[in-house]
Amino acid sequence: MSALPFLGSLGGLVSSVGPLNELSREISDQVDKIPVELNEYGYDPWGFRPAVLKRTMLPAAVLYRYYFRCKTKGIDNLPEGKMLLIGNHGGQVAFDGMMTMTALLLEGLPPRLVRGMGEYWLGEIPWFNVWMERMGSAVGTPRTCMDMLRRGECVLAFPEGVRGMNKTYADAYQLQEFGNGFMRLALETSTPIVPFAVVGSEEQAPGIANLKSVGSLLGMPAFPITLTWPWLGPLGMIPFPVRYHIEFGEPMLFEGDPNDDDAVIVEKVDEVKGTIQGMLRRGLAERKSIFL
Repeated sequence: MSALPFLGSLGGLVSSVGPLNELSREISDQVDKIPVELNEYGYDPWGFRPAVLKRTMLPAAVLYRYYFRCKTKGIDNLPEGKMLLIGNHGGQVAFDGMMTMTALLLEGLPPRLVRGMGEYWLGEIPWFNVWMERMGSAVGTPRTCMDMLRRGECVLAFPEGVRGMNKTYADAYQLQEFGNGFMRLALETSTPIVPFAVVGSEEQAPGIANLKSVGSLLGMPAFPITLTWPWLGPLGMIPFPVRYHIEFGEPMLFEGDPNDDDAVIVEKVDEVKGTIQGMLRRGLAERKSIFL
């Protein structure tokens, strides 16, 4: 499930609150600093429109600063130019991706536009697929990702996919199987991989079950059951106000043939996965509670 519909519904309410005007101006200034190539109509090659990002990012910034109270470290590790951000995924609703994107916009020096790679089924949702593109993200096809990397973009991908996002809390912070596609793309485009770890997302909506059969009937890859969803209806999608801890590791650059056998690619993938798992263990050991 994506966080964007929730954020969009908050947009008008949040932007009308006087004390948040300064935050809105900060977002606008940061978006203006993002290097982007626009056509005469104000769009980039993949449909990104800065004006839409400015309007939509205010509620995300409120969540980042005041609700999840995100603590970010290691952002100085981010290299210039193209990179693949690879991290853990969890929490039923993809606030982890949104908070990571917000971190690079508000705290990046310079601010960066993160190109989130969405699940294929998101591209089939009317109006939402267009909104996703206007925000700078896209359906995560190999060709789109490769085009973005070759143009020097910062691409975010969760190799666990729905396996990570919709797992139950019994498996919290235990990385699920990684797909190999991101490594082949990194090798094909000579792109550094920046591992990152998010601590806090697993507690925002602890999953107690995943009814995949129900999800299939609804055309969704999963149908998670949490402590509040679906018992409280739409209110059940509101996450708990846990504290997010986001850490960016040092870039990892791999060499090799992108067309190697899976066994060769998996060795490289496992190196990235092991790095992220280690960052998660350290982050869990360092935090004092889920709210601090």
